[in-house]
Amino acid sequence: MRAIRVAPVALLGAALCALMAPAASATVLTGGTSTSFTPTVTPSAVAPGGQVTLGAVGCTSDATAFSGVFDTITIPRGRSATVSIDRDARRGASYAVTFRCGTSTKTANLSITGGATSTPTTAPTTSSTVAPNGVQGGLGGSVDTMDPTRIAAGSALVTVAAAGAFYALRRRRTAHRH
Repeated sequence: MRAIRVAPVALLGAALCALMAPAASATVLTGGTSTSFTPTVTPSAVAPGGQVTLGAVGCTSDATAFSGVFDTITIPRGRSATVSIDRDARRGASYAVTFRCGTSTKTANLSITGGATSTPTTAPTTSSTVAPNGVQGGLGGSVDTMDPTRIAAGSALVTVAAAGAFYALRRRRTAHRH
């Protein structure tokens, strides 16, 4: 009989905890940036003097890209950048484009064609080198700044859960007295 009265309170507490979980926020304790990003070169084959669009999908800060056929360029966070290929790039050659996001470095290939620019494609990642900084455990995929709205929502849910538990316990005590 007693378990029947406790079950709704336990279910209410579990539901409130489940609702509160997405509101939690975490920051990188080391001050670093995420190293999980994918470099893109569009199109992956271009004629000398042509333009390519570079991207660093998943990079949580500004990224840089450099190659032997263009100058170093900064790719703003969450955006892409367009760069012109040198006119003296060797036709038929393949050049490595190196992307750097925080402490992570990845490479993609860029082919120089003899004619017009080919259709846009995404270049596959050919290698990956990550500087050894130790494990950033406990991030849970939420590498971002603290959001005051989410913190307030989480605090409100905790307060409501505590008030509900207090009310249920108080009501239970008064029911036993009569």
